[in-house]
Amino acid sequence: MVEAASGGRWPTGAVDTLTLFSLQQPVMSDPALTVYRLQACPFCERVIRLLEEYDLDYRSRFVEPMHSDRNVVKRESGKRTVPALVDDNTGATLTESANIVSYLETTYGSDSQPGVTADPATAEEGS
Repeated sequence: MVEAASGGRWPTGAVDTLTLFSLQQPVMSDPALTVYRLQACPFCERVIRLLEEYDLDYRSRFVEPMHSDRNVVKRESGKRTVPALVDDNTGATLTESANIVSYLETTYGSDSQPGVTADPATAEEGS
């Protein structure tokens, strides 16, 4: 008898259903791009439209509307403004939609060259 992951006992050679299921499923990893944003923020929507135009996988993290409560964004980017982009592929963290759009165009756009990335300068937008 073999101890199953579910705590039951299985005859030798039997496969735990959960193990079988997990072997059949593709491993899903978190997207490398994370966007910190506000609901209905036009600056944030500008970044989201470009990410979708380039068909890039990203994670949206909606933040608190009150500027002083945006501690999650401050920990990541050093600022409380949105949008903010964290790119785990390159290690870049950017704020301000114009900077993010320029970075995405240079790094992931159709004219981008492998290994060449934009300057991850940051600036405030005031959102």
